[in-house]
Amino acid sequence: MTDINLPLILGAALIAMASPGPATLAIAGNSMTNGRKHGLVLASGITSGSLIWSTAAALGMGTVMLANSWLFETLKYAGAAYLFYLAGKSARSAIRPSAAEPLSAEKQPLGLGRTYLKGLAIHLTNPKAIFFLGSIYALGLPSDARPMDLATVVLALGCQSALICHLYALIFASKPIVAGYRKSRRALDGLFAMLFGAASIKILTTSISQ
Repeated sequence: MTDINLPLILGAALIAMASPGPATLAIAGNSMTNGRKHGLVLASGITSGSLIWSTAAALGMGTVMLANSWLFETLKYAGAAYLFYLAGKSARSAIRPSAAEPLSAEKQPLGLGRTYLKGLAIHLTNPKAIFFLGSIYALGLPSDARPMDLATVVLALGCQSALICHLYALIFASKPIVAGYRKSRRALDGLFAMLFGAASIKILTTSISQ
């Protein structure tokens, strides 16, 4: 373990996870519209997706995707389509009069199982995640890292991801933030629509060499 630069790996991952992106947008929107429970469940789905990509990166799946570009392209188009779908839902909510439905961007909140799968899909359809994780593993892990070393890093990243995602859910489900969302629902949903749309375009225009 002395050759593993765990602070570098966790620090790089922390910056990426804490920065605004599709996952944090989804957690914020779901927590504000559907409450703490749904926000935490969505965060669990995103955390599971992060753990899956982290494990795949540790096992060299990123190299397999580089050698088989169709895998990357399939995920890229699936991810872009899903984010565009989320942008459309937010846009429909933004143009709906506040009096018609003041609290939720959806007519009926998803069940907890579907909310979890939504979070999982958001992360698993982002193909850049595995390449990012692969790059920080290359920086922080020696080439002769043992399986136990890889497992330690995957577990540490999983715990950090869970902490950040669930903390976001708790923050955005807090009463002051929910109250502010209720007052500015249409404007915020319009902002979510633009940000999800921008994320969709960003994924769609990403090449495997980037």
